[in-house]
Amino acid sequence: MKPEDGDRILRENFAPWVQDLGLTVEEVRERSVVLRLPWSDRLAREGGGMSGQALMAAADTATVIAVSAARGGFVPMTTVQQNTMFLRPVVGKDVLVSVELTKLGRTMAFADIVMTVEGGHEPYAHATTVYALLAA
Repeated sequence: MKPEDGDRILRENFAPWVQDLGLTVEEVRERSVVLRLPWSDRLAREGGGMSGQALMAAADTATVIAVSAARGGFVPMTTVQQNTMFLRPVVGKDVLVSVELTKLGRTMAFADIVMTVEGGHEPYAHATTVYALLAA
C-alpha cells in the first residue's frame, strides 16, 4: 500500500468530522504507518494546546490505516479498546502519529502509537489500541 492509498481509505471510510482533522498519510510500511495531524487553532482547547480528543481520534484513525496496510486494503473493523497518555502539550505544531502493529491476528489487531511533533523525537502522547476485525 502507498500513502495515496491510505489517503483514499481516509476519504472513503471515515465520517466528515474525522476528515475535518486534515489527516494525511506520510509513510506506509508492512506493519506501520505515519500520519500527519496538522496544527489548527480549531483543534486547540483553552490554554492553547491541541485537544486530547483530536489526538485520540488521530491515533484511532491511524490504527485503521495501519491494519489496512498490513491486510492489503480496508476491511471492516471496530475499536475494542484505546488507552492514551498525554505527556506534554502540543502548541502550534503538526503532530506525527506513528503506529506500529504489535500483533495482527485473523480477528484481532493490537497497536502501539507514539505521537511526536515535526522535527522532534520526544513523545507528546502515547496510545495503545485493540481492534476487532469484522471481516476475517
